[in-house]
Amino acid sequence: MSPVTVPRVLVARQVFPEVVARLRLHFDVCSNDDDDAWSRAQLIERLQGCAGAFITTGERIDAALLDACPDLRAVCTLAVGYNNIDVAACTARGVLVSNAPDVLTETTADLGFALMMAAARRMSEAERSLRRGEWTRWSVDQFCGQDVFGATLGILGMGRIGQAIARRGALGFGMKVVYHNRSRLPDDQEAPLGARWVSKLELLREADHLVLVLPYSPASHHAIGAAELAEMKPTATLTNIARGGIVDDAALAVALRQGVIAAAGLDVYENEPALHPALLELPNVVLLPHIGSASRPTRLAMANLAADNLIAALTGGAPPTVLNPEVLPRG
Repeated sequence: MSPVTVPRVLVARQVFPEVVARLRLHFDVCSNDDDDAWSRAQLIERLQGCAGAFITTGERIDAALLDACPDLRAVCTLAVGYNNIDVAACTARGVLVSNAPDVLTETTADLGFALMMAAARRMSEAERSLRRGEWTRWSVDQFCGQDVFGATLGILGMGRIGQAIARRGALGFGMKVVYHNRSRLPDDQEAPLGARWVSKLELLREADHLVLVLPYSPASHHAIGAAELAEMKPTATLTNIARGGIVDDAALAVALRQGVIAAAGLDVYENEPALHPALLELPNVVLLPHIGSASRPTRLAMANLAADNLIAALTGGAPPTVLNPEVLPRG
């Protein structure tokens, strides 16, 4: 009798040791414990002979990589976004793809709302001034920002996270909620929030604080550019916790410098981790290093969900959050 072959899987970035230990109960695991930044060629080399890949947002999985890694049967990301994965190419080759939705909704909404408030009230700008020793006396207009309570909250992309932000605004801060989405929410979801669907142009013009929570796709690339920013109030703020590329960062920098809008809060960027250099020079933008879901309980839940998907995919189970169920065996 031939020995049973244990599937080999690659964990492409450092994750929690307890999650890697779970995977080792089922697989021969190659893990990036040093969290090295692998090149594409190095990633392909390490995927040779691997049936599964546990990835994050930084690893690009496309047709060329799949063709170079013919043993790959499952690609599981611990993120909710998966624009770095060519799902169609994976499906064509019978490779299962999964993501990790739901578990990060509330944590990301917390961060988004905090970032919006920090931009509105000029918190980052005020703290930097204090640290420089510039606070020597009180003045009536010192770091005066914009009100949040009772203001109009605009949300572009009213999925789970968008709705969670709307709840915080409507129920916690008495905000009027307007939103734009590809489809309007059912009445029973709108009513508790007093939320109102509007056109994208109306959203831009009405929002005191606009929060972006839509998924990235070619259709949403530069959904907010110079023309859109020009439609916003000069007192408005823009918060992006969605994906880099949804905002034209160069156009945003110009708008912030010229006072087209008052302030911005950004957690995601085009070409991250590189930032448009003009953003670093502006006082009226709060910059965070893509930490929307960064609480330990949430990141652990995301990693465990990715592990659940990978274990199920390669052991004959039912992956809980598969994106292309058509690749699963028909039962």
